[in-house]
Amino acid sequence: MAVHPLVNLTGPLGVGKSALAAGLGNAERVDLDRPDGRVALRQALAGPAGRTVVVDSVDGRVRRDSLHAEFVRLGDQRPTVVVVSRKPVLVDPLWAYSGAATVTVAAAPEEWIAARAGAVEDPDGRTLVIRLAAGIPLIADAVCRALEAGIPPTALGAVADQVAEEILERLGRELPGRQWCHALRLLATVWSGDERLVPGGPDHFASLASLSVVGRDTLGLRITEPYRTVFELAYRWRRPEAHENVRVRARDYRLALLAGARDHAERAALTEQGIFLGAAPLVHRALFPADQRAVRVRTAAASDAADVGRLMHQWALDSGFDPRLCDRLTERWAGDDISAFHIVYDRHERAIGLANLMPIDERTTTGMELLLQQHSTALAGGGLFLGAAHCPDPAVRAHLLRHILRQAAGRGGQLVVSTANLEYQGLVRGLGFRGHGVIRDDVFHCGRRPAVYTNDFSAAALPWWLGRVTGAGGGRPPGGAGLAGPRLAPKELQILLDYVSGMTLKSAARRAGVSPNTAKDYLNRVKSKYRLAGRPAYTKIDLAHRVREDGLAPEGRESLVAGPVM
Repeated sequence: MAVHPLVNLTGPLGVGKSALAAGLGNAERVDLDRPDGRVALRQALAGPAGRTVVVDSVDGRVRRDSLHAEFVRLGDQRPTVVVVSRKPVLVDPLWAYSGAATVTVAAAPEEWIAARAGAVEDPDGRTLVIRLAAGIPLIADAVCRALEAGIPPTALGAVADQVAEEILERLGRELPGRQWCHALRLLATVWSGDERLVPGGPDHFASLASLSVVGRDTLGLRITEPYRTVFELAYRWRRPEAHENVRVRARDYRLALLAGARDHAERAALTEQGIFLGAAPLVHRALFPADQRAVRVRTAAASDAADVGRLMHQWALDSGFDPRLCDRLTERWAGDDISAFHIVYDRHERAIGLANLMPIDERTTTGMELLLQQHSTALAGGGLFLGAAHCPDPAVRAHLLRHILRQAAGRGGQLVVSTANLEYQGLVRGLGFRGHGVIRDDVFHCGRRPAVYTNDFSAAALPWWLGRVTGAGGGRPPGGAGLAGPRLAPKELQILLDYVSGMTLKSAARRAGVSPNTAKDYLNRVKSKYRLAGRPAYTKIDLAHRVREDGLAPEGRESLVAGPVM
């Protein structure tokens, strides 16, 4: 502050900016949330020079404009000012030439949140505090209050609902009224929404965009984490059927857009959102945690060779692989194309993770054959080869894995994966990749042979693949082979698969948590959709044939629909 007479202390809602500003010695404090905030502000700014004034709660356009007007009125005759706001003031054109120095308060480390949850006796409750807070003290404290009020940690939606109300109350200081609250829940449910997914008109849409927890991305508006997760959990708890319907409509809408997408970035973003809206729980947990760190990913250059070597060596040690072999692989891959390494950097510009995503061409195939062996024919289709992905932090790892999928979808063509990691094997199976089996040798000397998987991410194949992964069905397999399949809602697909696997309709209903009449209605809808697609299915045997033809049964259940169904 000795250098900058105007400092903007900024960071997410509830991250602890006010507490940090309170430590600024003898600074005079003005809180615009107080009824007398405007009057107090004028008095503080008009006082003697040489002081420091902290102006808190400068959130929303009205408050930013008011403060800027005071600065204009005073000119250079003002004290040193610390502006505390959720969004940086420099995002507002009025402040573009203010000379404000921005200081960003990051989310708190997990250990700090864990200490804050120390008063919660139930271990599951403490875990829930850490999981939902994702580094935001306000949310951690709100979860603790919900648990102290008697809500069990197993009632995740009920806890989230109480937390959401506290967040909405704070956001109301940025945008008066409550008309936008439901739209915020809808936006949280679909992850990224345009005006069709978040109805209400252009003005309503612009109002949502002005909130500090909302940003813009390729496909529309998006709520930042962990606020998005809290809002969605609360909405699902309050209106479970409406929540599912919103997700299904959003999924079908995005799949329809994907079928006509020509822009690489749009195709990658639509694929990512489609996975979010319809993937299985295992995939969803791995790719979309509430804790999403501020990181960036870029391709490596020759100057990054030391970071690449260090991270690949750590990959070997953490995975139980032979470090010497991994060092040789690193040297070979870096020599073929060091830009195939995608490095993850944290907000301090430290390299904390990487993936090797190698273009398959004449220069690089030899360096891949060790991890493919008898499955090296998978390289014939070209595309990208994923030979390593490492990031110890689960939240950052999710970001890296989504980056890999976006790269594959944006580039188009085939993605070949070779991995000895059992968790990654489960993930790629959950994503509907084709399994080719394990290679001959335990090349990493870890007691596990790498398994090889492939998936076609070409523009023509994406809608069909994503329809399968999300349970929507529809489209045609790559190359136009096969028959068109209807798009089935998640509950319709669940009832269908359980029914054709040999369960009675009553048992399938019980497993899905619905009444037998509702299950019968779902099954009739499935039959109607197949009839409209020109592929009628009147009996259980007919339905089993459709499941097999469309490849709808998940791995491990194919045998149940492969033969006669009694």
